[in-house]
Amino acid sequence: MRDLSLLALRDLQRLILRVNGSADLATTLQAVVDGVVEGLGFGVAVVNLVHDADFVQVVAVAGPQDAIDQLLGQTGTLAGWEKALAAADEWGGLRFVPHDRFADDDGLPTWVPDIAISDDQEAWHPEDALFRPLESATGELIGVLSVDLPSDGRRPGPLQQELLEMFAVQAALAIDNARLTEALHSEQRRLQASEAAFRLAFEAAPVGMSVFDMRDEPGRLLRVNAAMCRMLGYGRDELLARSIATITHPEHRAADQAALQRAIDGKQQSYRTEKRYLRSDGEPVWVSLHTSVVRDAKGAALYGITQFEDIGDRRKAHLELSRRARIDPLTGLLNRSALLERVDAAIATAAETGRAGALLFCDLDGFKPVNDTYGHAVGDGVLAVIARRLESEVRGGDTAARFGGDEFVVVADSVDDDELADLEQRLRTVVARPIDVNGTSIGVTVTIGHVAIETGGTDNPAALLETADAAMYRLKP
Repeated sequence: MRDLSLLALRDLQRLILRVNGSADLATTLQAVVDGVVEGLGFGVAVVNLVHDADFVQVVAVAGPQDAIDQLLGQTGTLAGWEKALAAADEWGGLRFVPHDRFADDDGLPTWVPDIAISDDQEAWHPEDALFRPLESATGELIGVLSVDLPSDGRRPGPLQQELLEMFAVQAALAIDNARLTEALHSEQRRLQASEAAFRLAFEAAPVGMSVFDMRDEPGRLLRVNAAMCRMLGYGRDELLARSIATITHPEHRAADQAALQRAIDGKQQSYRTEKRYLRSDGEPVWVSLHTSVVRDAKGAALYGITQFEDIGDRRKAHLELSRRARIDPLTGLLNRSALLERVDAAIATAAETGRAGALLFCDLDGFKPVNDTYGHAVGDGVLAVIARRLESEVRGGDTAARFGGDEFVVVADSVDDDELADLEQRLRTVVARPIDVNGTSIGVTVTIGHVAIETGGTDNPAALLETADAAMYRLKP
């Protein structure tokens, strides 16, 4: 997140207090759009409110009279809004649809300002659209805030985006509470909801949030929300007795401290990272973390505000996809593309250590009759057994990979002639042992051709594999 000046935060708080202090739903809605126009640097603001499952209506507009006359009361469908939001670029919680992507056939309320079109790509185009979905504390979509006509005529910068997003979060809570109040016809409920709305933005956030000290005891936790407590398995008081460092995995503490110090020194206004927090039971949890800095009028860092979400499942899925992209699914060995990377690494190792390595190209003898006689299922079983045997005989640090079909490759680093001869003999011996597949005894042998990975030789992994392949075929019976 961007650095928010203390003055901007004070202005924002004033606008939010006005919204939360409104007497009923109608004045709350008007306070929202008026606040955007008066304090956030936009010429037009519109609140579209969800009335039922598929009916969304413009219920409040601030800006020029022709915009008010044209937009107020217009309706659209929830499906149309969802389509528009899905097509938008994500600016944090904001949704921006540039003019060349916006479709006018979705039945959404529209108003196009009469402004000149600039060649400057950062200039605001009359058909650009900027939205912020309005959600209740439970995550329900209750409406959409749309804005237009930035006062400087340009696409909003980081600070303006941040202020608009923070205001919209509070506005959504205030609108939701006002709706509840109107439905219940209870003045007492309205007051209670209004008083709670301001703190709900922090406490009821679906992501983990914390406020930490950056002045007196940098890193000390000052405030945590319920989501953070649930995610890390701590009680609120337990967390508030700790610092960010004590709940951060040791491998990330140095980087965390460096980022914190850069922020304190004014060299970094905000930072994003992925790191591991430690749960109360000691188990790590991967999070995507976003921290912003609040400063005083002189620019001194006062405290940091952090939002984070658990990305453990996403990270596991990514790692699994990466692993599958490198692994042969039948044998569990490296596949051909990963093998090329391993050969490239072996070339580099030979150059760095001054000791030659070797590339062994292994082709099974008599494997085709196995498939022809017993079928491919048995053949696959044989290949899987051979793969495990090859992997069990290579030295620590060496690699066995499947090149394709019934061909395998072994990459050995820093190997002399005697070690190479011993390795080849072990591979031949282990492959020749009878293989039992579902009660069927199968016998195959292997032909091995090798080529040295010279300290000053080729740096082309594919060329080395071709040379080893040719050496193997010269030895074929």
